[in-house]
Amino acid sequence: MRYQANITNDYTHLVVDTEAPLLEYLLTHVKESRNKIKATLQGRGIKVNGKTVTQFDYPLQPGMKIAVSNSKRNQMAFKSKYLKIVYEDRWLIVIEKNIGILSMAAGHSSLNVKAILDDYFHKSKQKCRAHVVHRLDRDTSGLMVYAKDMETEQILEHNWHDIVYDRRYVAVVSGEMEEDEGTIANWLKDNKAYVTYSSPVDNGGKYAITHFRVLRRTTDHSLVEYRLETGRKNQIRVHSADMGHPVCGDVKYGNGDDPLHQLCLHAYKLCFTHPMTHENMEFETLIPTNYRRLFK
Repeated sequence: MRYQANITNDYTHLVVDTEAPLLEYLLTHVKESRNKIKATLQGRGIKVNGKTVTQFDYPLQPGMKIAVSNSKRNQMAFKSKYLKIVYEDRWLIVIEKNIGILSMAAGHSSLNVKAILDDYFHKSKQKCRAHVVHRLDRDTSGLMVYAKDMETEQILEHNWHDIVYDRRYVAVVSGEMEEDEGTIANWLKDNKAYVTYSSPVDNGGKYAITHFRVLRRTTDHSLVEYRLETGRKNQIRVHSADMGHPVCGDVKYGNGDDPLHQLCLHAYKLCFTHPMTHENMEFETLIPTNYRRLFK
């Protein structure tokens, strides 16, 4: 393969000679391991035509110029026991959150995803902050998107239901679900103690629609996929309880069934139209291993 490489103290420069995804091209043109190249990508150490790129499958065209950082400081991959970065570009960042951490601050000293991302942006010399677009409960794990500027945040927040075209969760629920699939819909409203309750008739709350599909079941538990048509506070947890099969480990709406000693609710799929490029962005995580073990 013909390509041009020019190594300086800071960067290795390449001129693309063939169409290829970025990672695939770098693996054949840079003398580094896959892990090292991926770390450099995630550490914002690769530029294409002068712009920092972190997308592994970024489409390259002949004539494009790549700069690969030789600095170990730039190649420092993001590491946190609370979350991992799934995707990042100049406008937004998609992360997978672990259980036990808030989406945003609630009190002066609370650990939260926004603070971790702001620290990451600061250390990687990005002049931006994480803007909250939607939330997951502290004990719910899974996929979230944060905007990196106010314009992107405003577009996502005000057009959320048009932009997000598929959003699914998976949960371990108590008992053996009778139906294979179905839909539950009612009105949800908070009482004075901030507990969400449902009503089959309009109670002044918000109408909520949840579609469900059973993936696996035993006599004790069911593994259920939930697809949200609306995104109301505690929607899945309340609707699961309404069906007589509350989410396992749910201390607020559950029945005490807690096989994994945690809330068994995971946001595993998130699909949306990019607010700036208008591309379809589709992200999916694995069903948590400890969930699957219950159904072996």
